[in-house]
Amino acid sequence: MKKARQLNKGLTVGVGIFVLFLLLGLFAKWLTPHDPLMINLEHRLNPPSMDYWFGTDHLGRCIFSRILYGIQTTVSSAIFIMAFTLLISLPIGLTAGYWRGRTDHFFMRIVDGTLALPDVIVTIAIVGILGPGFVNMLVAIVLVRWANYVRFIRSLVLKVGNEDFILSARMSGNSHIRIIKRYILPQIMTPTLVFVALDLGRIVLLMAGLSFLGLGVQPPTPEWGVMLYDATSYFQIAPHIMIFPGLAIMFFVLSCQLMSERLKKLA
Repeated sequence: MKKARQLNKGLTVGVGIFVLFLLLGLFAKWLTPHDPLMINLEHRLNPPSMDYWFGTDHLGRCIFSRILYGIQTTVSSAIFIMAFTLLISLPIGLTAGYWRGRTDHFFMRIVDGTLALPDVIVTIAIVGILGPGFVNMLVAIVLVRWANYVRFIRSLVLKVGNEDFILSARMSGNSHIRIIKRYILPQIMTPTLVFVALDLGRIVLLMAGLSFLGLGVQPPTPEWGVMLYDATSYFQIAPHIMIFPGLAIMFFVLSCQLMSERLKKLA
């Protein structure tokens, strides 16, 4: 009983932080005290105050406002990447895991080739070929992450496919499509959601890392990785420039981690 309460508490905290980020990003236009792009050199590198809650950066821009607008850029992009990746990988994973044979062999050789190198290296290489930019970064991450989902979904389908109720459904004359939709999909959705919750934090870290390297979102767009890059030259004299964007990334990734771990134990 006590363990269940701890799990529910952790899940509540994770979901609460995640929803808070979504609400802050959704209502950023009304919550920000200053224009996130407005340059005011008279207030550059100001520490946190009543006027500027998180201080200002090297161009006098409000860090709090930029973090809130950064949610729209970073989090919404991560969710879009996740949705598009699932749109690609779910049908492939179901097909490979259910029909197996040559179909499975064909797709898994492509997946093995995609996963042969670390995700970060391949993503940087793709962005380097396509060129720095927001859209190219999204394309690169999708091209890299889809293989992880295909392999994971395929493993779930292989496990469920050997269950007795699947054999009974086949013997009852159900079509393959009906078996996948009615019997297999409901069984793999919860583990897939656990994987999605955990991977969402990884995608945010990857996006921030690419933007920090100058390969993702380009200045002056408010984005957490860009803000960290802008702060590198001023960290010693104005550490708040780097601390607050770093905390935003940390808390968002923490919320994803909490949701994933608790959902995994409750599943």
